[in-house]
Amino acid sequence: MQDVLVVPTGTANVASVCAAFERLGTRPQLVTDRKKVERATRVVLPGVGTFAAAAERIDALGLRDVLVERVQAQRATLAICLGMQLFCSASDESPGVTGLGVVPERVASFVGDLRVPQVGWNRVQPLGSELLEPGYAYFVNSYRLAQMPAGWGGAMTEYGGEFVSALERGAVLACQFHPEISGDYGQALLDRWLRRSEEVAP
Repeated sequence: MQDVLVVPTGTANVASVCAAFERLGTRPQLVTDRKKVERATRVVLPGVGTFAAAAERIDALGLRDVLVERVQAQRATLAICLGMQLFCSASDESPGVTGLGVVPERVASFVGDLRVPQVGWNRVQPLGSELLEPGYAYFVNSYRLAQMPAGWGGAMTEYGGEFVSALERGAVLACQFHPEISGDYGQALLDRWLRRSEEVAP
């Protein structure tokens, strides 16, 4: 099993992410070096915090174009929570801040009489996905992508209406929920992603 490189955005829950991968027999490493991220078999983009802070950190590290190229080439890349939102072009959380733009959509806040942020377990329902299975995962989010973008599979979840809880294309997986703290469901998903990355590795 090859190493997993984790990009610390400065707002990420890297300790629990690394622990989850260690339980699966991998050796997660924190990395900010552009060339290492570009060459890596597997890259994880975790995130907890604000859209603006994480986007600024990515730019400060010079990783924006490298991450965009990985996702567009469908190379093994896992984005978690805010990491998934960074795939989008923009977010209501940080007006004027540009995301990676690999998903040409805007992340918006939940609407209606809801407790925000959504904190806790909610059901994940796959939609055109090979990696995801139905089950319950742990969420902590105030913003969401409302509709599945064209060209992507993934999963939907209900909270004041449907929203996108995961995106999947090739060896790219982005989860609005936190697989690293979603118990057996999350561990099984991470294991499937690792195996998929082995299958498609050059």
